Amino acid sequence: MQDLALINKIRYNVLFESASEEVLQTLLPNLNEMHFAAGQVIFEDGSEGNSMFLILSGSVKICKVTKMNEEVVLGILHAGDFFGELEMIDTRARSARVSAMTDSKIAILNRKDFNILLETCPSFSYNLLRMMSLRLRTSNQSFLLQGEHYFQETLHRLNKMHKLIEASKIVNSSLDLQKLLSNILQTATGTTNADRGTLFIIDEIKKELWSKVLQGESTVEIRLPIGKGIAGFVAATGETINIPDAYADSRFNPEVDKSTGYRTKTILCMPMKNKDGKIIGVFQLLNKANATFSKEDEEFIDALSIHASIAIENAQLAQQMVQSERLSAVGQMASTIIHDIKNPMGTLRVYAQVMKKKSADDETRKMADEMISQVDRFVKMTQEILDFTRGVSSMNIQECEFSEVMDAVLLFIAKDLTKRNVQLVQNTEFKGNVKVDQDKLMRVFYNIAGNAADAMPNGGNLIVNTFEKNKQIVIEFIDTGTGMPDEVKAKIFEPFMTFGKKHGTGLGMAIVKKIVDDHHGKIEIDSEMGKGTTIRIMLPKDAS
Repeated sequence: MQDLALINKIRYNVLFESASEEVLQTLLPNLNEMHFAAGQVIFEDGSEGNSMFLILSGSVKICKVTKMNEEVVLGILHAGDFFGELEMIDTRARSARVSAMTDSKIAILNRKDFNILLETCPSFSYNLLRMMSLRLRTSNQSFLLQGEHYFQETLHRLNKMHKLIEASKIVNSSLDLQKLLSNILQTATGTTNADRGTLFIIDEIKKELWSKVLQGESTVEIRLPIGKGIAGFVAATGETINIPDAYADSRFNPEVDKSTGYRTKTILCMPMKNKDGKIIGVFQLLNKANATFSKEDEEFIDALSIHASIAIENAQLAQQMVQSERLSAVGQMASTIIHDIKNPMGTLRVYAQVMKKKSADDETRKMADEMISQVDRFVKMTQEILDFTRGVSSMNIQECEFSEVMDAVLLFIAKDLTKRNVQLVQNTEFKGNVKVDQDKLMRVFYNIAGNAADAMPNGGNLIVNTFEKNKQIVIEFIDTGTGMPDEVKAKIFEPFMTFGKKHGTGLGMAIVKKIVDDHHGKIEIDSEMGKGTTIRIMLPKDAS
């Protein structure tokens, strides 16, 4: 019964179609049946070939391992098929590895019986020749398809390389940081077919992410803490987050969609790393057109990241160099002015003191005091500019009664404001002793008041409030001027930043910020075009 079962299996082998019962009965005693478990190697590439194999059950895999240790599958054969025939014909070593894909039973035909079948069984020879021809055609077709696949893959890789080269040209086309960030984001969204996106930059000092986004016709700066939200998480961990369905992911916050009316579907959020692997920013791309973001999109953004980070660092370095050179030039000018005016200003001050001492007229004495005050103010202002350009920070902290300081400075400011048709409204509620640098604070208040007056060319009101909140002194300057756009507000404390006036050095608010920082305080700005500006300073009672 076992021999009959084996004969039936052999009869269904493609090589023995039309073979006589006599041939099968003659062949049977010489066949060696073996069992191979799934994954077991039947023979190795390069081994000696003294037999061929008839598959009785199961399936086998024929493969070739390349020099790159990559396994290439040449064919998969099932029950009723055969393998190992080439070595029987050309007597050479095996040219591939064969292993069982599933548990398989294999009948082994030795070389002697193979040669007898070729001589005595025409149907066997014909079937063998027919199958070898079919396999050759299949192999040729497979080779052509594989060649076409590799060709298309090569074209695809070249296209990706071309896109990356073009992207590199775009992101390196400008040293203006704001324009550069816009170029990088447009390249990222355009190449990945994203509907929109945001490019965040890491502020290491504040441990925040910041970005400029367009709202209406103005650009608004947004900030969020590192670690918060999807972009914050990516900034903190360096992980890539690819979300195919935003509303099915617990990390997504739908509140922004509710407030804007936008519907977020897919998200790709990736870190932007420099050549040293340091995270300097985050790409957040939304809604790939008619698809989800792919591994290829991730690979492109990862490659773009290096070029973008280099361009950003170059732009930042260029800005620092330009600013440093401008500060150096202003410093040299201030140094020259101080040197040139020191003697004449000293002479004017002495004459004013003599006038005050010798005159019995109160008006003349007041004029002398004003001359002395203005000379001192001018010299201090020039010295402050010189100190700022040199990075010098000297503080003369003394205890004083704050309301007296405010009254004195506001009295001085009121004279200038009156000439410019600006009414000063004073609500100084806070009274008490504080430790501050009086001269530096007077400079801060005078600069802010001067800018407020510039913003009200046709006159207006300047309200000054002082009060205590959370153990801090709060000083507010509220004007009814023209206000400022968000892009100006975002840069107002940068050196050489001016808006709406032709005079000035552009260092006034930068010096204000430096003085407030030296007092361990904070400064905030609220402004709206056409509705005025509020500048709010928070100072500790003891700045020492």
